[in-house]
Amino acid sequence: MQTILDVTLYKLRIPLIEPFITSLARETHVNNVLVRIRTAGGLTGFGECSPYMPVNGESMDTCFIVGQYFGRLLKGRDALDIEGCLREMNRLIYGNSSIKSAFDIALHDIRGQHDGLPLYRLLGGKRVKVLETDYTVSLDTAEKMAADAVKVKSAGYPSIKVKLGENRKKDVERIRRIREAVGDEIPVSIDANQGWDLRSAARILKDLEKFGITHCEEPIPRWDFMNLKKLRKKSPIPIMADESCGDHHDAERLIRLKACDQFNIKLGKTGGLCGALKILKLAEEAGIVCQVGAFMESRLGMTASAHLALCSPAVKYCDFDTPLMHAEDVVEGGLIYKPNGVVEVPDAPGLGAQISKERLEGMERVDV
Repeated sequence: MQTILDVTLYKLRIPLIEPFITSLARETHVNNVLVRIRTAGGLTGFGECSPYMPVNGESMDTCFIVGQYFGRLLKGRDALDIEGCLREMNRLIYGNSSIKSAFDIALHDIRGQHDGLPLYRLLGGKRVKVLETDYTVSLDTAEKMAADAVKVKSAGYPSIKVKLGENRKKDVERIRRIREAVGDEIPVSIDANQGWDLRSAARILKDLEKFGITHCEEPIPRWDFMNLKKLRKKSPIPIMADESCGDHHDAERLIRLKACDQFNIKLGKTGGLCGALKILKLAEEAGIVCQVGAFMESRLGMTASAHLALCSPAVKYCDFDTPLMHAEDVVEGGLIYKPNGVVEVPDAPGLGAQISKERLEGMERVDV
C-alpha cells in the first residue's frame, strides 16, 4: 500500500516559439496544470494536463480548482488502487477529463515506480515498434503553410500534418501549394478541427483526393457525428474521429455507427491512461486504426502518451510534436526526440519524467 500523503498543483505557463493556429483557436502560450502526488512510502508521481476550452471545456483555472477537490478526496487513499481512485473522482464530478488525466498519469507513475516497471510495461506494452512523430503545419496563408511544410520535410520528419477548416477554396489551395512545395512522396494528413459542414466536407475531401492525403481528422462538428457515416461513404480519404471520440463510450458508439475509419486518442479527452486503454481494446476488436496525440503538453505529459503508443498494435500514427513548439523545456528525463521524427521512451520505472526542482519552485502552486 502507498497511502497518498499530499497533492500539489502547479500552473505551468510557457510561451510558444510561434503562434499555433487551428480553425478553433490561436494559441501563443502553453497554460497547463501539473499534479504532484507524494505517498507515505516515499514515492512521488507526476502528471500533467493541457486543458483546451474548445474541446474539453476546461481551462488552467478550472483544472486548478477541480484538482483541489480531487486532492482532498484522494488524501489517505492507496495510490496503487488506480481504478478505485478514478472511480471516486468520477463519482465526485462529471466530465473534467483533462484534470482527471493528470491525476491518472501521476497515479500510474507511482504504481510503475512501486512495481519497478516503466509505464509501457506496466500497461502491458512492449518495445516491438519504432515510434515516429509527424510535425504539424498550423493554419495560415497558403504561402506560409507551404514554406512551413518545406521546413518540416527538410528537418527529416516522416510525415506532415496540416491544419485546415476555413473554406473550400482556401483549404484546397493550401494543400495544392504544400504538395507543390514538398512533392508527392512524403505522407500528408489533414485536420479540419470541425471546421466544415457536411456538404462542404464531402466536396473538399473529393477535391483533395488527387493529393494523396493519408487521412482527415474531424472534418465536421463533433455534435454532427450521426452524419460521419454518410461522409465516410462519400469520402475518398479515410476519416479519423478526434473531438467526437472522447472516451470509450464515444468510441463504442462510433464503431456501432460505422462512422469512421480511425480514432485519435488523447489522454486529455479519455480522462487518462485507463480510459485510453479501453478505447484501444475496442479499436483492436473492430479493426480501427489509431493515432495517439495530445494537446499542448510538455515532454512530461507527452511521455505518458508515448508509453501508451507502445501498448497496442492498433496504434499506427503518433502526433507528439507540440513540446517541440515550446520556447522552454522544463522536463528532466522523459521521452527523447531523435533525428527523423523518432521518439524514444524511457525505461526508468514509472513515467520516467519529472519537472526540475528549480522550475517547480518558481511556479504558482497550491498544496492540498
